[in-house]
Amino acid sequence: MSTGPSRPARPYRRPRKDPVRLLAFHALRAVDERDAYANLVLPPMLREARQKGMDDRDAALATELVYGTLRRQGTYDAILAECVDRPLREVDPPVLDVLSLGAHQLLSTRIPSHASVSATVELARATVGDGRAKFVNAVLRKLTAHDLDSWLERVAPPYEEDAEEHLAIRHAHPRWVVSAMWDALGGGRAGMEALLEADNERPAVTLVARPGRAEVAELLAAGAEPGLHSPYAARLTQGGEPAAVPAVAEGRAGVQDEGSQLVALALAAAPLDGPDRRWLDGCAGPGGKAALLAALAAQRGAALLAAERQPHRAGLVARALAGAPGEHQVVTADTTRPAWAPGSFDRVLVDVPCTGLGALRRRPEARWRRRPADLERFAPLQRDLLRQALRSVRPGGVVAYATCSPHPAETRAVVQDVLRATRRETPAEPVDARPLLLGVPELGDGPDVQLWPHLHGTDAMYLSLLRRTG
Repeated sequence: MSTGPSRPARPYRRPRKDPVRLLAFHALRAVDERDAYANLVLPPMLREARQKGMDDRDAALATELVYGTLRRQGTYDAILAECVDRPLREVDPPVLDVLSLGAHQLLSTRIPSHASVSATVELARATVGDGRAKFVNAVLRKLTAHDLDSWLERVAPPYEEDAEEHLAIRHAHPRWVVSAMWDALGGGRAGMEALLEADNERPAVTLVARPGRAEVAELLAAGAEPGLHSPYAARLTQGGEPAAVPAVAEGRAGVQDEGSQLVALALAAAPLDGPDRRWLDGCAGPGGKAALLAALAAQRGAALLAAERQPHRAGLVARALAGAPGEHQVVTADTTRPAWAPGSFDRVLVDVPCTGLGALRRRPEARWRRRPADLERFAPLQRDLLRQALRSVRPGGVVAYATCSPHPAETRAVVQDVLRATRRETPAEPVDARPLLLGVPELGDGPDVQLWPHLHGTDAMYLSLLRRTG
């Protein structure tokens, strides 16, 4: 029996390729597949896209999609797990990246829901295929049932029941990081929430006018705003490429967080007993602190030796110091096995390798990449570097131990352990660093200093100054 004419099949439509979302997707894949950092892979991708006609508005949207998705990955994972009928670990990583991009648009931007879903499904069709795009569409439809606050009420436990897990999900930090920061910060809920919120804000690009080579006024004239604490700092609060500032393009100024600047300034200002002629940066890569220290040393007639163990990073240091005033030298050397005689220097800086938990504003993916085991991996190196720094400085000289981490295992525990272990060979005493950071508020009880994004507008740099006494 005839059932009548069949409906003609709908012709296949190729997916619409949105260059903004495609760029964001490929950046996320690079971060996931190659363990790359977004702040390294995204700029060249944006430069290439601009050469093909992408305007500033679309570039800004691509940047927001990448950084926003990476920052809140843990929150989005918790929400997506409620919308997927299998464990998230069983979802193919490219599909999960598409879903995360969609979640960010739906929950944390002003893009209308229908446009967010439609654009994300088209992205899925273009990148993971039509079959998986149907899965993406189904998940996103479930996601639209609630806004972000309502989802957080569903997936985060009440604060009173589990404060750390509540903060971890609501503010998109691994629980172990929340716990560690709480130990370092002290205080109650308000301070922790302020810190975690600050970690999720994209910071302004901070510049440094290298003394004797550039003036802050020159950076301000190029569109920057005054820094918060460092007399050499200026901030690009409205975005823009640092290389577009002439002084930066010429190497007379550079990109350097104010926390990093303050560490160098505190070491340079620390009072000494005896001569002040030879300075050492024992972990000099990539060269920001070394360039500032070289300029400050030149003003006093002192010489800087910048040592970096990795050859390619030593090359970055040499580039940063190119054209710097005064006497300076860059060497590829391992400070844990110094090539110089003990007691050779008057001032020594060791900004040690660490987990980088103090720079999560700038490297949002690092919070998901790091593990508690990384603390154990860095611990011996951090102690070796400080131990050798104390051997390298002469009696009466000063060592600065710095790290871009607030984790107690990387800060005070290292200093206390080394002071105990070396009290006979290279005895040293703490120097109060707080008076050397003029005008910086809320520096705690001392003598060491922990900077915080929410209190100081800097990365969470730690600084301990030690004077060798014998």
